[in-house]
Amino acid sequence: MPFEKRRRPTSRPVLDLPPPFRLVMLREVGDAFAHALRIAGQEGAGTLVYVGRFDLAEFAVVLEPEEPLRTARRALYAGLVAVADALAVHAPPERPVNFDWPDAILVDGALVGGARLDWPQGAHEAEPPEWLVFGAMIRTGVVGDEEPGLRPLSSALEQEGFDDLGSGRLVESFSRHLMAALDTWQAHGFGEIGKTYLARLPAVSGVRRELADNGDLLIRRMNGEEERRPLTPALAQPSWLDTATRAPRR
Repeated sequence: MPFEKRRRPTSRPVLDLPPPFRLVMLREVGDAFAHALRIAGQEGAGTLVYVGRFDLAEFAVVLEPEEPLRTARRALYAGLVAVADALAVHAPPERPVNFDWPDAILVDGALVGGARLDWPQGAHEAEPPEWLVFGAMIRTGVVGDEEPGLRPLSSALEQEGFDDLGSGRLVESFSRHLMAALDTWQAHGFGEIGKTYLARLPAVSGVRRELADNGDLLIRRMNGEEERRPLTPALAQPSWLDTATRAPRR
């Protein structure tokens, strides 16, 4: 899933992004994912939309896959792996970064954010879509005087010991890890990306998990039971997003 050659240079970039990316900066009230969807067809692959907020890292990137939509949706996993790898570089040793299938990101078991994926309406499953948009949102800080531990199922990076990781540095790191993930996918197939994603799901005794070629989660239990969790319906409503606040659930 390489980046295409449609590029526009930027001057005096706010973020230090590698050459394939072109930054679009929004004000704090902006919506990175929605904006990326609006401009994806015009601006093309490598466009990275970033909202500068002190409490959230909010960003979205446009991709132009070369494979059919049916399999290209696995870009969700590649993007999540890139976000997790960017977080892991700065995570304290005792703070594991995990996923809750398909789209939520946890630090030490507490929700800090997640990812989204969308594509053009009417795109055919058997043909490459004109574009995909991968978006992510990570809670970096807590607004107000809320005491740590008050909401044990959710957290923020600053509460988990990520003292030196602001939203800008996270996005910069993400962009480099995403390039590495997409290069791996292109050179060696999706297998390694899938293994890396599955390794960050919380371990469950007696369960083996795989990702189907269309991104569905396959669960096989020792007693012979099998379960298939379809990816496409799960993407319709992000599991981690509070639609009222437009932020990760608390």
